[in-house]
Amino acid sequence: MRFDIITIFPGLFTGPFDYGILKRARTTGLVEIGLHDLRDFTHDRHRTVDDRPFGGGEGMVLKPQPIYDAVQSLDLAPKAERQRKKETVILLSAQGQPFTQQVAQELAATERVVILCGRYEGVDERVNEMLCDRELSIGDYVLSGGELAAAVIVDAVVRLLPGALGNPDSSRYESFGAEDSPADDKGDGPPRSTYGSGGLLDYPHYTRPADFMGMLVPEALAGGDHEAVRRWRRRMALEKTLRNRPDLLEKIDLADEDREILEELREQGETES
Repeated sequence: MRFDIITIFPGLFTGPFDYGILKRARTTGLVEIGLHDLRDFTHDRHRTVDDRPFGGGEGMVLKPQPIYDAVQSLDLAPKAERQRKKETVILLSAQGQPFTQQVAQELAATERVVILCGRYEGVDERVNEMLCDRELSIGDYVLSGGELAAAVIVDAVVRLLPGALGNPDSSRYESFGAEDSPADDKGDGPPRSTYGSGGLLDYPHYTRPADFMGMLVPEALAGGDHEAVRRWRRRMALEKTLRNRPDLLEKIDLADEDREILEELREQGETES
């Protein structure tokens, strides 16, 4: 898989792509990342990439010509053929659709992703209409530019590629993981926690020592009873989702057992309050 990132600050990516999973993926050839300086595609001696907005207002807007030339230099398929070629061009902006784990999974199924990093007040909208397949935002807040968002997207997508993680199941059984069937939880090994209705937040994790400054590991995890571990992990995943992201519960096909647990948790919360 290949990423091409068009930016006015290519040096900003020196750190994020040189450590951990991303470094290993690049070293093994699993992924390639090309950084392209937008100023290399300007046509004036000042290497100008921005200009004042039509209609007035504060700030500056990235000009369409340098971005157009930069994208053309990448030898992509025409926009109408990109899906068949497994290519896509993404504009990062605060006005984009939310970047989610589902979107990351969709991008992981492509072979080439081009990311345009917005700056200043944004990018000339004709760039979006002519060149881009989708407009994405990583959250309901405003960054100084799309570079940090690009690093987030690359990291989220690369870890989904086969071979990127040491354990291929690591990206399945975690927050926002793919939906699994009850059959995935059978066997003699450690139980899976989130089968049957994927999309919950992950359950809490513990490691040694069992007693840290008087705080003990939950008894259910230390007893060796796989069914008890499964029930505890499921309950904790539901509790954390209810507390931190209750909106996710509206999107999940919950089992009857899950609904009973949630009702208990809500009653418990009302009692404590």
